[in-house]
Amino acid sequence: MDCIFVSDIHGLSERYFKLFKLIENEKPDAVFLGGDILPSGMFMNYETHDIDGDFIDDFLLVNFAELKAKLGDNYPRVFMILGNDDGRNREVDFISGSEAGIWEYIHFKKAELGKYTVYGYSFVPPTPFRLKDWERYDVSRYVDPGCLSPEEGKYTVNVPEREKRYSTIKADLDDFAGDDDLENAIMLFHTPPYQTKLDRANLDGKMIDHVPLDVHVGSIALRRFIEARQPLVTMHGHIHESASMTGSWKDALGRTQMFSAAHDGRELAVVRFDPENLDKAVREII
Repeated sequence: MDCIFVSDIHGLSERYFKLFKLIENEKPDAVFLGGDILPSGMFMNYETHDIDGDFIDDFLLVNFAELKAKLGDNYPRVFMILGNDDGRNREVDFISGSEAGIWEYIHFKKAELGKYTVYGYSFVPPTPFRLKDWERYDVSRYVDPGCLSPEEGKYTVNVPEREKRYSTIKADLDDFAGDDDLENAIMLFHTPPYQTKLDRANLDGKMIDHVPLDVHVGSIALRRFIEARQPLVTMHGHIHESASMTGSWKDALGRTQMFSAAHDGRELAVVRFDPENLDKAVREII
């Protein structure tokens, strides 16, 4: 099974056109988009695409629909989640695209892919950024120095105060996976797990109120979940510079292979893998 994984495209049309061409030429079985899909946040000042209209309706849906029509039976399964830089007010549009059969929006959902089960989950631990649509406390109500709690930020949708205050990634993961056997689980996350080669931020020597910042900014809850449950493979994004800083876009916790497609340049980072031969996975910058 040929799989392609990309993440953190941030609405840059040049990256999307590379992805569309790659799908058309290579005809993979499955494509995974790991969040931060829309033009937003720190990428708002970059040129995205010269279109009249809405980025989702007039660019994403149109181009994926054209690919589907062109490829027919060779059109891949396209799985996607949103990331912390994507406004949740647009989630309804991704659900509509899923209902139309253009892609499969799988935040907090499961989907069968042959003998494998695909899981998707968008939330990340608290960041310094104000948009909190896709942020949760991690394992407790602790927030790293310099970060804003879910209660302090802004939302594009209505979220109950109790949910902001008490929801955690740990509780979500426990509820989501339940008693499932994860031996053949393919899991799509936006956050990477804590203290791995995938969550290394460029925070060396930086301090807040004389407190040194932790250079690892991934999810403790996710790390513990992976260590305990050992899914087959997990995919991550979020920390753009991590691969450059650690020299690796992949890592492992026990039997679980973990890949990152986040990238700190304007190019598109593409991870290719076969769930039957994960040790042969490769990442290309195009």
